[in-house]
Amino acid sequence: MLRNGARRRFAASLLLTDSDTYGFCLCDNVEDMYFGNYKMDPNGNRQKTNGGQGHSFNPNASSFIPNVNAPAFVPGQAFAYQQMPPQMGYYQQPQQMYGYPPQGMPMYQNQRYGYAPPPQQQQQAPQPPVASEAPAEWDAEEPEVTIPAPVEAKPEPVAPKEKAPEKKEATPVEEKKPEKKEETPAPPAPKEKKDTNDEIASLAAKFKKATFVDDGTRKQHVNIVFCGHVDAGKSTIGGQLMFLTGMVDKRTLEKYEREAKEKGRESWYLSWALDTNEEEREKGKTVECGRAYFETERKHFTILDAPGHKSFVPNMISGANQADLAVLVISARKGEFETGFDRGGQTQEHAMLVRTAGVKNLIVLINKMDDPTVSWDEERYNEIQNKLGPFLRKKCGYGKNDVTWIPVSGLTGAFMKDRPESSVASWYTGPCFIEYIDNMMPAITRDYDGPVRVIIADKYSDMGTIVIGKMESGVIEKGQTMVLMPNKTPVQIIQCWSDDVEADRVVSGDNVKLKLKNVEESEIQSGFILCSPDGPCSVGRVFDAEVVILDYKSIICPGYSCMLHIQNAVEEVSVKMIICTIDKKTGEKQRGARFVKQDEKCIMRLISSEPFCMEPFKQFPQLGRFTLRDEGKTIAIGKVLKVVE
Repeated sequence: MLRNGARRRFAASLLLTDSDTYGFCLCDNVEDMYFGNYKMDPNGNRQKTNGGQGHSFNPNASSFIPNVNAPAFVPGQAFAYQQMPPQMGYYQQPQQMYGYPPQGMPMYQNQRYGYAPPPQQQQQAPQPPVASEAPAEWDAEEPEVTIPAPVEAKPEPVAPKEKAPEKKEATPVEEKKPEKKEETPAPPAPKEKKDTNDEIASLAAKFKKATFVDDGTRKQHVNIVFCGHVDAGKSTIGGQLMFLTGMVDKRTLEKYEREAKEKGRESWYLSWALDTNEEEREKGKTVECGRAYFETERKHFTILDAPGHKSFVPNMISGANQADLAVLVISARKGEFETGFDRGGQTQEHAMLVRTAGVKNLIVLINKMDDPTVSWDEERYNEIQNKLGPFLRKKCGYGKNDVTWIPVSGLTGAFMKDRPESSVASWYTGPCFIEYIDNMMPAITRDYDGPVRVIIADKYSDMGTIVIGKMESGVIEKGQTMVLMPNKTPVQIIQCWSDDVEADRVVSGDNVKLKLKNVEESEIQSGFILCSPDGPCSVGRVFDAEVVILDYKSIICPGYSCMLHIQNAVEEVSVKMIICTIDKKTGEKQRGARFVKQDEKCIMRLISSEPFCMEPFKQFPQLGRFTLRDEGKTIAIGKVLKVVE
């Protein structure tokens, strides 16, 4: 038999099914459920029965026969009794037809229409069953559990206490004061960064400007760039110049000739004096802007050998921006001139780029005149001159006296330094190349008194930060403090070199190397400008410029983006607005243009993603000219009119 608590739990877990009526019997208490004291009538109402006459759990009772007509039971859902359909013509509430109780009747009050639990009431403590209704087994007394009496614990024997020693007068001891913990010194407060403008102003107040007076004893420094279409012979002419001026001895040249012959490049040995890279020697193409030096009686020249391939035009622009004199090399060989000039070659683009860079004097060397297809033919020379001349004057803006034409042979050296035999090109009566650049070339003016401007072309680290560039104006002495723009970083000049020769002072026109203090190499980029603190250059993102569209098949309107090349800096810019168009013939300005196209001139406002160094063209022309390139070709040239912000 189960105990009282177990009986209640067992009985509470059962639901009794009535065989006479379908449905469930839900009882008010456990005893009614257990003894079957309730029974449902056919109307769905509960009727209390006499105890013991309901359902029984007697195992000897007859078998249970279920009512097969009862609806299916779905666990977890309340069961609802449906009312029988009414008779014809009898109106019935729709709620009652579908098993809902009449309006106003709570669902838990009528089990006929469905059961819902009654509202939660305060739970009462379980009451014991009534004695008259409880079974006899519940009245049986449970056996008493005897609890053993606690055993008294015996006290443990205590050892006799020893007599305490007599107290002696204690010597007074000084109380130890708690040691103070060593406080960790607070980290020093970060120094407030000074305003860069205030710092530059303080440097300008202390700045002592260096001076230089040209007394004629110092050789004039001239940067000369060789440009032209690929394979025109630029590097070969540069190597021949170095050999003719003694910068490369005969033994070294023979070594180059032997090595070139082993690699099947016998005619390229002169170019190896400039193309020191193995890749350049293997392919026979200049990649980087090579640099070399030679001297004449009066001048010191720096050769800038620009690459001719269209993939390396940005390197060519870097070389052109450092040049004082440009040499355009043309191949007179049949088919090569036409390829470089008429069929999308680099001859036209290079001529335009050197003019945009501010090079006023141009020398055209018609090379390979000794080729069997030419054989120093005067007609071929005149043909090239008649085709190229109008382009240089009309498109590039060169005057008639700004261009000098010289037929040469870079491989044999004819008309480079000395004239060949009288039987060779007797029709040419002009000067040789070295003779012209040393004696007949127009003088180049230098600005020694202007603010310091060094345009950074390259940088590297060698026991310090070293920058390479061309000094456009001013004078720098060792130990001076300058400002690196656009970051406005004060730097100190530790050492100076002019064309790899250490000096205490470098001046305008020099190709310089400067070792800087207080700046890391990673903080410098090509296109940065080293300036004197008393006159730093302008820096901005938004500027107005006068632009000439050279070669662009579509239209250019606000929102158009391209790459801007200004000196050695390269920035992405976009057209913010077109201010006006300018008539090339009359100079008349017309506002309201929505776009510009090829061969048009306009004033537009450009905006870049990052600030960079520039100057209005009227104030400093070297930092006011720029080129716009897109899709691998030059599309426009321009000059800065105003730095907006």
